[in-house]
Amino acid sequence: MADSYFFLVAVLQHACFSFFFIFYTVKIAGFTFIRNALLYDYPVVEAITSILPLCDYFVVAVGKSDDDTLDLVRGIGDPKIHVIETVWDDRLREGGRVLAEETNKAFDAIPPDYDWCFYIQGDECVHEDDLPAIRSGMEQWLNDPETQGLLLHYRHFYGSYDYVGVSRRWYRREVRIIRNDKHIRSYRDAQGFRWFNPTNPTPDPSPYG
Repeated sequence: MADSYFFLVAVLQHACFSFFFIFYTVKIAGFTFIRNALLYDYPVVEAITSILPLCDYFVVAVGKSDDDTLDLVRGIGDPKIHVIETVWDDRLREGGRVLAEETNKAFDAIPPDYDWCFYIQGDECVHEDDLPAIRSGMEQWLNDPETQGLLLHYRHFYGSYDYVGVSRRWYRREVRIIRNDKHIRSYRDAQGFRWFNPTNPTPDPSPYG
């Protein structure tokens, strides 16, 4: 992340594994939000199922929709998936703030006994070949309290799978895995996360630096 961000992170690179013995199985919860997935053709089922093999628990915040998004998500039929129904505050549409609010609703619904929380948006997907490296990263950094989030590299498809966005307007990497610490909040239009002090409405630097 850029220096202005408030996280210490570890960058995960494909096929970069750390082999070590562990005696504790890391507990992972996934989370996302969605609304009107069918109306706007969001591949939310593919997004959820792309990281579901890593997750022991998965929260989906389904906003009140004008289509059958709720049935679509429930139709995945995996017992690890827990749906919460929400109502979007359309007063927060400016700057995409409502997206962060919905992200936080899903994050807040994750029980405290999970270590890492894996966030994915409804138009994102993780390649199955990368799952072992991602799990390895979560295991590697589990006991390092200064590592509060993990960055994932992005490949942005534009219009079709034949075109990839590579200019500076496309972010190259972003935090998608965070500690299960509710001081961490989705920020602005839900592109990333920041550390928040509950007594202060503005983002603070992380206590770890």
